[in-house]
Amino acid sequence: MDEILKQFPYLTENQVQQFKKLEALYYDWNAKINVISRKDIEELYTKHVLHSLAIAKVQSFEEGSAVLDVGTGGGFPGIPLAILFPETKFYLIDIIAKKIKVVQAVADALELKNVKAEQMRAENAKGEFDFIVSRAVTNMPDFVLWVKNKIKKHNDHELKNGILYLKGGDLTEELASFPNATEFNISDYFKEDFFETKKVVHVPLKYKA
Repeated sequence: MDEILKQFPYLTENQVQQFKKLEALYYDWNAKINVISRKDIEELYTKHVLHSLAIAKVQSFEEGSAVLDVGTGGGFPGIPLAILFPETKFYLIDIIAKKIKVVQAVADALELKNVKAEQMRAENAKGEFDFIVSRAVTNMPDFVLWVKNKIKKHNDHELKNGILYLKGGDLTEELASFPNATEFNISDYFKEDFFETKKVVHVPLKYKA
């Protein structure tokens, strides 16, 4: 939590309280429905919250923009980003119903009006989005197939509309067929050892009617 306050010093008091509440909420829900590994829950703010917020270091979301979080699991990266960008609409989907139950409960407890959560496959999600975010749910070629027709035509951000993907390790082979992809090393923003090999990958996608 201290690192979040250091990295994002312009949070409102409401946002600070929302971030602080995450720990108790996830501990409580994790005891009922295991959405975060027992080992990771003790490092919730580093391995889940701060990791999610690495996307914000690469690209801030404009007011009125729309972001789809595919395979959100317990709500990452969508919930931390929704706290940080209250004027951006977030649509969090996962194929596992119990995970969406947790996401909805956390969003309700935090009174996040900008979050919609649904049990759904990525291919079936309706709408057009500025960005599609995710945490390593599959390899990039498959992920692009799932989401390639869900991108807004008009671009309002510094980065082109497309995918912002949290993944680690050597991605050379996986990104070989995406020459326009850019890798951002999270270690450039956050110094914890956990982020040493972690990246935010931006893959621009063209609008398809």
